[in-house]
Amino acid sequence: MNDTPRLPMNYDALPEDRPYIDATTSWLERAVIGLNLCPFARAPHVQGKLRMRVSQARDADALLDDLCGELQSLNALTPDECETGLLIHPFVLTDFLDYNDFLDVADAAVQTLGLEGEWQVASFHPDYQFADSAKDDIENFSNRSPYPTLHLLREASIERAMDSMSDTDSIYRRNIETLQRLGIDGWQALWHDTKG
Repeated sequence: MNDTPRLPMNYDALPEDRPYIDATTSWLERAVIGLNLCPFARAPHVQGKLRMRVSQARDADALLDDLCGELQSLNALTPDECETGLLIHPFVLTDFLDYNDFLDVADAAVQTLGLEGEWQVASFHPDYQFADSAKDDIENFSNRSPYPTLHLLREASIERAMDSMSDTDSIYRRNIETLQRLGIDGWQALWHDTKG
């Protein structure tokens, strides 16, 4: 048994990547985990099994290259080493509609790499908007991250999490209730000490 403490998954981030990782970590801890928007997010984070990478891509082709590389890197790790990943891309697909279109490309990349059934891509964006919602509807905030971000999830982890919960649809309903209670002002108050 190895008693050597594990390095955090993001220990090797470049200095220029730190602000993006720090802002995303703050969002994860205050909103996603803090408001319990995703009941499955806490464990990988506290266990050091969440890997965050920042793409310096300036166009969709370069982001696709980074996405493919990150999927392959994550797939080379065991679930005990890394459960899930966030690929933060602050410089490309800042327009939500462009980002939304790219999700089909991301899904195709998973297939092309032969990782369908192993990994899937979920989506977070600063301007996230569910279909049939108004831009400022509070439910959109459940998927609003500081920067455009592709969430890379192990299928086996999703299945395990779903099996542990009898009513997964309740997550969405509870999130809407939580966010409606919080309101826009409450959401903004989460970040008061992080801006300046």
